[in-house]
Amino acid sequence: MIAQPENICVEIQTSLTRSGLFADTEADLGNRWRISPEPYFLSSEDAEFFHQLGPKLLKFYSAWNKLYLESVKGTSPKWFAQYLDAGKPQELIEFGRMKRFRQTLPTILRPDVIVTEDGFAVTELDSVPGGFGLTAELMSLYKDPAWQIIGDAEGGIPSMFYNMAESLSKEEKPCIAIVVSDEAQDYRSEMQWLAAILKKQGFPVYTVHPREVQFREEGLFIQDEGKWLRVDVLYRFFELFDLKNIPKSELMMYAAKKGQVVTTPPYKTCLEEKLCFALFHHPALKANWEKALGSETFNILSHLIPETWALDSRPMPPYGVIPGLEIKGTPVQDWQELMGLTQKEREMVIKPSGFSPESWGSRGVVVGHDVSGEVWQETLTKGLQQFPDQTSILQKFYKGKRVPVSYLDRKSGQMETMQSRVRLTPYYFVVENTTHLAGILATLCPQNKKKIHGMADAVMMPCAIRNSR
Repeated sequence: MIAQPENICVEIQTSLTRSGLFADTEADLGNRWRISPEPYFLSSEDAEFFHQLGPKLLKFYSAWNKLYLESVKGTSPKWFAQYLDAGKPQELIEFGRMKRFRQTLPTILRPDVIVTEDGFAVTELDSVPGGFGLTAELMSLYKDPAWQIIGDAEGGIPSMFYNMAESLSKEEKPCIAIVVSDEAQDYRSEMQWLAAILKKQGFPVYTVHPREVQFREEGLFIQDEGKWLRVDVLYRFFELFDLKNIPKSELMMYAAKKGQVVTTPPYKTCLEEKLCFALFHHPALKANWEKALGSETFNILSHLIPETWALDSRPMPPYGVIPGLEIKGTPVQDWQELMGLTQKEREMVIKPSGFSPESWGSRGVVVGHDVSGEVWQETLTKGLQQFPDQTSILQKFYKGKRVPVSYLDRKSGQMETMQSRVRLTPYYFVVENTTHLAGILATLCPQNKKKIHGMADAVMMPCAIRNSR
C-alpha cells in the first residue's frame, strides 16, 4: 500500500520535531517551514555539475588566499588585501597571517546557488555555514527506493564531517568540539543532533558552549560524564566579528596559536568577505585570477559568479569609471548616479560584505526592486558612508526560475501547490585537499519573495536523482 503524501509529511515533521530540529509551535517561526513529501529532484547532468563545482570552489579559495598573501607582500596589487582587511582589528589580521595558518582554508564550503532559467548562479560563499546538521537529518528522512539522495554515496554529512575533522588532526580518533556561540544559537540544536549521531557511532564529537571549554597548559578540555577530554579539533561555529562577546575566545585562539588544537574554519577574516566576488570581477585582476585558477576554472566561475562591486565612497578622477557598471549602456562614474534609478533599473542587491552581525543570514540584504526608491537611496547612502570600516557590496540580481512544489498545509491538513523560486546549498567537506559533496539542501520560497532563505513560508528538502525504472 502506497503511503498518502499527507501522511508522509506528518511523519517527516514528527521526526524533525522529535530531533529538536523543528518547532511544533507557531510561536517559533525561525525553526519552522513547510514540508514536502518528496525531495527536490535534479537531473543527472545537474547533479554532475554540483560534483564538479566543489573542486572549482576549493581552487577559488586557494587562489583567493594566494592573491591575498601576495598582496600583503607587495607582489600583487596592495589594494586587494587592503579591501579585505578594512575595518578589522589589526591583531586579528596578524593572527590570520601567522606562518602556521598561512595556507589553511575553510574545510566546509557552502555556496548559495540560485536556479535560473539559464542555469545556475553562485551568489555567495559561506565558510562558516549552518544548515548541514539539518540537511543530514532531512537526507535520512527522505530515503526511498524511487530515488537516490545526493551525498549518500559519500557516506552522508555526519560521516564526512568526522572524516574532515580527522584529516586535520594528527591523532587517531580525535576528539572534536563543535563550539557554538550565543550569536549562532539558532543552529545549536542541529549541531547537538549531529554530535549525538556521531557519538552513537562511537566517535568523540561534542557540541558545547564557549563557557564549557576549559584551558590548561597542555591545551583545551571539555567535560563529558564527569571526565575531562582534551580537544584535538575545534570546529568554530562562531563569527569573527563576535569574538569580543565570546567567553574564552582569547584562550581558544592562544591554544590554536601554540598548536595545541586545530581550529577550523581558520581565524582568517580575509576569507570571509563577500567582496571577494567584486575583486574576482575587477578587470585589473583578471590576469592574476586566471593564472591562479587556470583558464578553465576561471572561465567557468566567470559565468557563475554575478557581477559584483564594492561600495567604495572615495572620489574618482573625471576620466574614471566603475568597471562593468552601466546605466542604459553608459558607464557609471559616481555612485550618486544610482540614487535615482527606476524600479526596473535597480534589479540589484546591496548587502554587507562581512565582519558584521548584518552580514550573515539574510539580515542586511536589500533587493533594489523589492523596496521603495527612498529605502534604496537610504541603503546605498548608508553603505557608502560606512566604507571602509564596514564595506558593502552591490551585486547583479539573478531572478530565480519558477518551480512548482507541493507541501502539506498544516491548518487544512491538505496538500497544496506553490509556485516557488529555488536556492540550492550544497555542502562540500574538504579531506586531504579533495572536496566531497555530502548533501544539497533545497530552499523553495514563494515566487513573490525576492530573498530566498529559510522562512515559515519556505519548503525545505534534500536533493535527489530519480532512479530509472
